[in-house]
Amino acid sequence: MKKPSEMRNMTVDELRQEQRDLKKELFNLNFQKVTGEIENPLRIRQVRKDIARILTVINEKNRKG
Repeated sequence: MKKPSEMRNMTVDELRQEQRDLKKELFNLNFQKVTGEIENPLRIRQVRKDIARILTVINEKNRKG
């Protein structure tokens, strides 16, 4: 995933697209976890943190105007 400094250079639409992609990945990872097919369970935590970073940057951009 990108660093927060790199994310700040992206537009809000690009960030929202990245968020959608990560949410799809998170859904698939959770599905794999339930079925016992997950290869890297720690990836779930990383994807959640990446989504939170994106939301933080979006909120920063919205506050600035």
